[in-house]
Amino acid sequence: MTLSTTGSTDAPTRPFRLEMRGLDVRFRAVRLAAREWLTPSYVRVRLEGDDLRGFDSPGSDDHIRVFFPDGAPSSVEELRAAPSREYTPLAWGDDWLELEFAIHGDQGVAAPWAATASLGAAAGIGGPRGAKVLTGRPDAWLLAGDETAVPAIRRYVALMDADAVGHVLIEVPDAAHALPVDAPSGVVVEQVLRGDAPAGSALTARLEALGVDERPAGAVFGFVAAEQAIVKPGRALLLDRWSLPADEVTVKGYWKRDETEYHAPH
Repeated sequence: MTLSTTGSTDAPTRPFRLEMRGLDVRFRAVRLAAREWLTPSYVRVRLEGDDLRGFDSPGSDDHIRVFFPDGAPSSVEELRAAPSREYTPLAWGDDWLELEFAIHGDQGVAAPWAATASLGAAAGIGGPRGAKVLTGRPDAWLLAGDETAVPAIRRYVALMDADAVGHVLIEVPDAAHALPVDAPSGVVVEQVLRGDAPAGSALTARLEALGVDERPAGAVFGFVAAEQAIVKPGRALLLDRWSLPADEVTVKGYWKRDETEYHAPH
């Protein structure tokens, strides 16, 4: 057999890519303006403030640091000294920003604040300091996460066009805590119920059940984020069984059991 040597030997152009962008970090004073409970343990809050003018978050998986001072801080240094946690921005405008919080008991600082702080309570945000931006159009999508990943999943779904195909997996305790996502008709949204099992266990089992024959055709974008233990099964699916390029997927632990200070890698 004679192999043809005509034509380009370059690899075929991929229909999408993840582009890293550095961003200038700015710290902004805000106040709690509204609270909406989406489930008994999941709340969306709106922050407002003139400092939010110019805010941007170009990557769907971006993280900002949210600060929870006792009162209105008098300086950036005082704001940065307050307790803080990292969250993904959901939506924003000229002077407002929305975030979503999974509420698990009264541990930590962020969840109790999101659940009980008085309207008008002071807060602050910093960042994002960098972004991983999806450009182009994947042939198919696999988005999977627990409650903490839902803001990022919502933002990825917002990038889909009407003809998008794929699968969204969201782990929640039960049907009463389901977090619907408004995806195109070709994207299956599945609530993975864990019951009383440890967080991440049901999503792990669901990912492990996806075989080679369930890989969508073409260039697939994969995003998996939940408790740190999800990283191994997420990589096993996307990188090993589905053979997706490592630079075209995101797999990370958004939180770590028994470590309140843990934050996801950027």
